[in-house]
Amino acid sequence: MDQVTTLTFFRYGSLAAKVWAFGMMQFAHRPLAKEKGLLHYKLMGSGKDGFDPFADWSVYALLQVWESEEAANRFFDTSPLYARYVAKTVQQWTLFLRSIKAKGTWAGVNPFVPSTVINENNPYIAVITRATIKPRMLRTFWKHVPASQAPLKDNKGLLFTKGIGEVPFLQMATFSLWKDTESLMDFAYKSRAHTNAIKKTRTLDWYSEELFSRFEPYRTLGTWDGVPKLPY
Repeated sequence: MDQVTTLTFFRYGSLAAKVWAFGMMQFAHRPLAKEKGLLHYKLMGSGKDGFDPFADWSVYALLQVWESEEAANRFFDTSPLYARYVAKTVQQWTLFLRSIKAKGTWAGVNPFVPSTVINENNPYIAVITRATIKPRMLRTFWKHVPASQAPLKDNKGLLFTKGIGEVPFLQMATFSLWKDTESLMDFAYKSRAHTNAIKKTRTLDWYSEELFSRFEPYRTLGTWDGVPKLPY
């Protein structure tokens, strides 16, 4: 059976719900560790829009790698933990992802195994990047973020993006959903600001660990601020 990755975003409305969500960054580990078929998971907070390093206390994310889609379905259909999250949130959105390619490591391992059932007719593509920033390079790194991300503003090929991570400022990840590969490639290799940022990554060596991964997003549960449901 092919591995499946799910990424769920939760939006919280009330102050009490936001406090509960913060607490679950610690208390959700025990039930998740017992979940059948769950190979890897990450509980993450998020940054404010525009890849601002300061926390967005209303949005949290749960990344899960499953041994099969059946295992993932079982969690979303029957898990008491997931039901608790749903009860506390005003919005939930889950993407089902098949790994196309992943390079690098996340906490010492590469959790994403390439899928053998990629649908070549599915135009959508999703990207997860994750890095641990060297403490001495924090100021330099975040100084360059606004310029490198500027081409994302009003980008017609970008359907959704959000900065997420385990530790604010130090351990950061980004998720982006694109309407097609061409749009992603235009941003990655034709945007001067972004290519300059890649060059600085190599010359300044500001990461102690990094991972870049691409996925086929083929299914969604729930909705998120007008982002279209995926038809595959």
